[in-house]
Amino acid sequence: MEQYVIKGGAPLVGEVEIGGAKNAALPILVAATMTDDTVLIENVPDVRDTNVMMQAMESIGVVIERLDRHTVKINAKNIRVQAVEDEYIKKIRASYYLIGALLGKYNEAEVALPGGCNIGSRPIDLHIKGFEALGVNVKIAHGNIVAKADHLKGGHIYLDKVSVGATINVMMAAVLAEGVTIIENAAKEPHVVDVANFLNRMGASVRGAGTDVIRIKGVAKLHGTEYAIIPDQIEAGTFMFAAAITKGDITVKNVIPKHLESISSKLLEIGCEIEESDEAVRVVASKRLKHTHVNTLPYPGFPTDMQPQITVALGLSQGTSVVTESLFENRFRYVDELTRMGSSIKVEGNVAIIDGVEKYTGASISAPDLRAGAALVLAGLAAEGFTTVDDIKYVERGYEDFDEKLRGLGAMIEKVSTEKELQKFKLKVG
Repeated sequence: MEQYVIKGGAPLVGEVEIGGAKNAALPILVAATMTDDTVLIENVPDVRDTNVMMQAMESIGVVIERLDRHTVKINAKNIRVQAVEDEYIKKIRASYYLIGALLGKYNEAEVALPGGCNIGSRPIDLHIKGFEALGVNVKIAHGNIVAKADHLKGGHIYLDKVSVGATINVMMAAVLAEGVTIIENAAKEPHVVDVANFLNRMGASVRGAGTDVIRIKGVAKLHGTEYAIIPDQIEAGTFMFAAAITKGDITVKNVIPKHLESISSKLLEIGCEIEESDEAVRVVASKRLKHTHVNTLPYPGFPTDMQPQITVALGLSQGTSVVTESLFENRFRYVDELTRMGSSIKVEGNVAIIDGVEKYTGASISAPDLRAGAALVLAGLAAEGFTTVDDIKYVERGYEDFDEKLRGLGAMIEKVSTEKELQKFKLKVG
């Protein structure tokens, strides 16, 4: 089984290029199937989730041509079935986007219930509520979501809770519905805006993305286009925290600084220096970090996907910090692993109380999910001695060349799959 082996203690210094946003790429790849024309998509991250999604799309007859590692050409004129039962689909949460796309194009869809990381209950009831408002009949049978409509009609949808997935899914179906659809209490995340921009480039009429009210005027059909996906806010934030955690100096390039404001402001609060330019952010951590309080919130608040990274940083800060997880109830499972490295964190329900320690020490740990896995790697890079991280398949779901990019910043990290390779690394770095 593959694992990361890390020798910690060195500050990370240098520049790193950020790839396309995984959370925008997944729905955009799927939305490309809503036209019979060819669509060209650039800046697609080469990560496990996007590759699984494309395999699932190919399983129903979508033709996908990779022009290079980050550019794909998609043609969906010969989709054979509206039922996606592929085994791949259970591996990723975003499989549910196929429902919105296929409903929009064919008025019917059947998709296996989604998988993904185990970070708590993420029901799809809001998606179902949204589809029903468009005149769709939805039921769950044999582990699949089965959705059908005679034809889609615009509707007024109020989402009881801000949900990125439901906002995007309903938006995709609604662009080909008859009449006007209004989504209230919509998610405002950058990737919601990116999907709306992509749909508009294909001929849709979506207004208000990035605010809490999205208005969609249905069109008869969509056409082909070329589109480049936005940079990944969470990958960027992870490398920004890599500087804070290892007392480093990292310039994160190919980013949209506005998307990173909540992350930058917390880093400033805990004592880092931040320099912003048009497409880059530099983070310098020259002294011990200060404590703070963090509450995860939907965008533009502090992202839940950055919660493990800031917790790892605050574990090394002076004083007591409090992190409140407002969105998912099972997102502190990595704290047990961090405790093995010497942290002092007490979790009570959805709150972590963190007493900062001087240092972490190397240990054998496991990644419980995608973002926590990345955060534990950063803890290993700051720790004294050697750390091994198991279950790195979670990390590879959302980070392209993570170990390689870290090595480019001076990290001593290697991906190994045998005891012999592990010992060889230990001998090499001493």
